[in-house]
Amino acid sequence: MKGNLVFLFLTLWPMFGGIVSYFIGRSSRKARDYSADFVCLVELAAVFWCRKFIGDELIVPGVCGLGIKFSLDGFRYIYAAIIAFMWAVTTMFSREYLQHHHNRNRYYLYVLMTLGSIMGVFLSGDLYTTFIFFEMMSLFSYIMVVQDETPEAQRAAQTYLAIAIIGGLVTLTGLILLYAETGTLDIASLKGHKVSYVSGVLIFVGFAAKAAIFPSHIWLPTAHTAAPAPSSALLSGLLTKSGLFGILVLSAGPFLHDSLWGFMLLVLAIITMVLGAVLAVFSVNIKRTLACSSMSQLGFILTGIAMQCFLGEENDLAVRGTILYMVGHSLVKLVLFLCAGVVHMNTHKLNLNDIRGFGRGKKCLMFAFVMGGLGLMGAPFWNGYLGKTLIHEAIVEHIHELGHAVKGATGSLAFMSAAGESMMFEVCEWLFLISGGLTTAYVIKLFIALFVASPTPKMHQKDVYISRSNALWLTLSALLLPVIGMMPYSVGDKLSIVGASFMNGPEHHHIINYFSSESLEGAIISIGIGIAVYFLLIQNFLLERDGNNITYLDLWPEKLNIENLLFRPVIGVILPFCGALFARVVDLITAGPVTLALSNMSRIKFIRPPEDTDFGYYQDEAKNETVSMLLPSSLAYGLMTFAIGLLFVIAFLML
Repeated sequence: MKGNLVFLFLTLWPMFGGIVSYFIGRSSRKARDYSADFVCLVELAAVFWCRKFIGDELIVPGVCGLGIKFSLDGFRYIYAAIIAFMWAVTTMFSREYLQHHHNRNRYYLYVLMTLGSIMGVFLSGDLYTTFIFFEMMSLFSYIMVVQDETPEAQRAAQTYLAIAIIGGLVTLTGLILLYAETGTLDIASLKGHKVSYVSGVLIFVGFAAKAAIFPSHIWLPTAHTAAPAPSSALLSGLLTKSGLFGILVLSAGPFLHDSLWGFMLLVLAIITMVLGAVLAVFSVNIKRTLACSSMSQLGFILTGIAMQCFLGEENDLAVRGTILYMVGHSLVKLVLFLCAGVVHMNTHKLNLNDIRGFGRGKKCLMFAFVMGGLGLMGAPFWNGYLGKTLIHEAIVEHIHELGHAVKGATGSLAFMSAAGESMMFEVCEWLFLISGGLTTAYVIKLFIALFVASPTPKMHQKDVYISRSNALWLTLSALLLPVIGMMPYSVGDKLSIVGASFMNGPEHHHIINYFSSESLEGAIISIGIGIAVYFLLIQNFLLERDGNNITYLDLWPEKLNIENLLFRPVIGVILPFCGALFARVVDLITAGPVTLALSNMSRIKFIRPPEDTDFGYYQDEAKNETVSMLLPSSLAYGLMTFAIGLLFVIAFLML
């Protein structure tokens, strides 16, 4: 073991603390809650202390064969700080939110185990370490989804775990191929290595599943809705970013400035961005709306990663936009999901028709929601505006480059190619702006439902809707959003420049006038589209008015549910049947030759020692036994399990 041991502390301390908190909770619930808070606060302090160790690494040989490696740079440090901060806030918020829930010992245990795992992901120095902690994180976070143990939670957790396991198997296959091609999984060493797209896509599949990129997004709307609100904030704000971490490693390493790789990312990004926004507009469940919103926002971030590939050595805007969008989205979803948690722990409802008007007169909740909503919309002077503006400017910059290529093209073929690519990116820019407009539309929809609409007469709520400590944490978290947005140069630019080296961004950084007419234009267009969508579409088609009463209509066709339409039939029925059929066919083909070969082998004798009287398979006297029929059965079983795994891989590749 060599290097800085503090990195090992950051991963093992929360896991140890989770175990200790569990046993404390068997004696005192109050002591357990405060011990969990203490673990998170120590983790937060340790992360801030680690700032002076940026540039250090730790290698622990022999762990899981290849050993594990931790590394700390600017980007990793930024996200380690965000992880520790968000975990501390949500853990302290959970004390009030979960006070009437069961199995809180189990909840705190696995939440803290997940903290250690995700810290290991973001501190990992090679993809092998990333994979180990990524899989641990997926298994531990399963409990965060299934915590309430309702039928909806169990179904959502089942989907989440299936996607996580299948994605992990595919990623492991890709890592094996990558290691065979390059001889290394070290993240810093992968830059410049030429690897096959097969291994890249296989690794991408598992990370994209966690990042809820289409078509593996199916777990996100149901898991976020079913999980407790503090868990939803972590799932949306942080666990999805662990998937983006893996995608960034690939895009800034072996596929650095690779336009074909960028095209694949861009197509998936646009679909994810638009589909998530449309689903959020149609949703009538506050947490589902925020979950679909997360899917859409992850599409925005993936667009930024794709633009890094297209812009090549001049990808500074895309690199910095990606960093700021990731950071901004994490903080925004912390605030908004905790707002949804306040609503739910008072009303025990999530449907907009049941919680309508709950926020009227609640200044703290309204302030936090408005700050989060404006940040999510990308309104000027809020944090979301910075990342969204930089990514939009990166798209515009590439369109300008393609315009010059069109003018300088010699020959009809070169002209058509450049013109077609330019038109494609112009369409992408408009889809980017329209998706931003849809974001504005569903934020307005939620705001009016909570704070403007007349309260439903069936609503039951507490006299005190939030404790003072939780109100303080919610307010402080919400204040971060305009603070970052109003100080783009002293805060936003410094964050993005510090983290740019992880993505192998250029040393030269553009100076951006965030509040020039050109920069403001994209935000103004998106907000204008959003206002138009709300008043023309949502008010006229997605809600009904009866005097002062509003009823929100759920008009999204159930038949378009991809999980029920495709994934569950494929995973639950078709793949097991095909795997069993394949194994049986291979068994029939190989049974004859294997039996013939074994018939010529010496027979195995089983002799029971005289003192052994417990095992019925043994005989007092030596007796000849043949195992000629045992091996084919074992072979069939092995082939069947292998075939199922293989078919999972093929299915994901096809999708």
